[in-house]
Amino acid sequence: MIKKTFAAVIAAATLLSAGAAMADRPGAGWISIEKAIETAKTKAGYVEVYEVEADNNGYWKGEGRKADGVVYEFRIDGASGNILRDQKD
Repeated sequence: MIKKTFAAVIAAATLLSAGAAMADRPGAGWISIEKAIETAKTKAGYVEVYEVEADNNGYWKGEGRKADGVVYEFRIDGASGNILRDQKD
């Protein structure tokens, strides 16, 4: 019983990690992830960025906290670096 449960847990973890490996990737000519984080902090006022990931629609999307303590989400154009969305989560 324990062996079957352990095998099921291992199989689930393997499937989940395979899904993560197929995550979206930045396109050619995109700004770097570091530049996207810098843009979120300097142009949109984020004091902490929790996560940033590439999206197939051509932008970096992320989440972070501003000085007011509220969590916001943002989207930054992958090519130009312009902020496309900045709103409360």
